[in-house]
Amino acid sequence: MKKLSLIDKFLFLVNSLLATILLTSYLSYYISPNTISIIGIVSLSIPFLIIINLFFVVYWLLKLKKQFLLSLIVLLIGYQYFNSFYNFNEKKILLNDDVKIMSYNVRLFNVFKSINDQNIDQKIYAFINKKQPDILCIQEYPPSKKIGFTYPYKYVKVREKSYLGHAIFSKYKIVNYGSLNFSNTNNNAIFADIVKNNDTIRVYNIHLQSMGINPKEEEISQKNGEKLRVRVEKGFKTQANQVELIKLHMAKIGYKSIVCGDFNNTAYSWVYHELKEHKNDAFEVAGKGFGKTYDFAFPLRIDFILTDKDIIVNNFKTYDVKYSDHYPIMARVNFE
Repeated sequence: MKKLSLIDKFLFLVNSLLATILLTSYLSYYISPNTISIIGIVSLSIPFLIIINLFFVVYWLLKLKKQFLLSLIVLLIGYQYFNSFYNFNEKKILLNDDVKIMSYNVRLFNVFKSINDQNIDQKIYAFINKKQPDILCIQEYPPSKKIGFTYPYKYVKVREKSYLGHAIFSKYKIVNYGSLNFSNTNNNAIFADIVKNNDTIRVYNIHLQSMGINPKEEEISQKNGEKLRVRVEKGFKTQANQVELIKLHMAKIGYKSIVCGDFNNTAYSWVYHELKEHKNDAFEVAGKGFGKTYDFAFPLRIDFILTDKDIIVNNFKTYDVKYSDHYPIMARVNFE
C-alpha cells in the first residue's frame, strides 16, 4: 500500500470491499431464504460483482501491482459460478434420435399488449412450428387463447380463477400427468410422464414465484425501497417453499427426469442449487455465451433446462426472438 498513489489506495479499498462482498455472496448458493431472508437479494448481485472484480484484476495487472491477487483469489474460490456466468464450451452434436425439448415463457401471448404488435401470438406459433421441438413446455399459457399447435399429446393446467396456465405438448405419448398446485399464487409446476420407445421420462414444467417487479417501470427510490425489499424477500421465501414441494414430489419417481421452466431466479441462487441437485444444466453442458433468457439490460439467465446426469445433452440454444419478456431455450438430449 505504501507504494500506491492516493487514488490507487482509494481504489484498493473499494476493491477490498467489493471482493469481500463477492466472497460473502457465494454463501447464497447454499443458504435457504427461509433461513436468512435477505440472502436471495444478495445472490442477485453476483454477476455484477464478478464483472467488477474482473475489472480490478485487469487494472492491477496493467499497473504491475500485486493487488490483483485479491480479486483473483476470490474469483478462483467461486470458479463454479463461471460456467453459469459465461460458457465457452458449446456443443453442436445433432443426432437424428435426439429429443428436442423447448421451454418458453410466452407472457400470455402478449394479451396485455406489452409489445406493440397485433400478431405476437401468430409469430410465436410460427417460430415454434419452425423449430419443431418434440416436447414443448410453456409458462404463462392463456386458457382463452386458441393456438393451433398440432401435437398429438398435451397437458394444459389452468388454476381455478386464474388467467395463467401452464402447458406441456409432446410428440410422444403422455401416460401420466399432474399439477403441484402451489398455494396462494398464479404460479405453478406441472409434470408429464412421456414414453419414447420403451423409455419413460418425467418432464416438469415449473414457474416459480415472480417478484412482481418490472425493471423497466419500477420506480426505485428511497420512499419505496423498503417496500420493494420486503416484497422481494417474501418472493424468495415463497420460491423456497415451492422448491421444497417440487423436491418432495421428485423424490417419489423411479425414472429419469428433466426440469424445465422459468425459475424467476438466477443460477447463483439457493432455489437453482436445490433443483440442480443430481442434474446437469443444459446450458452449462452445451450452451455458449451469457445465455441471456430475460429481456434486461444485463445478461440475466432465469430460464433453465436441467437434466438427470445420465441424460446426454448434445446441444443447447437460446433464441434471440423478442416476442415476450423471455427468450425461448431449447436442448437436444438423448436418454436412451
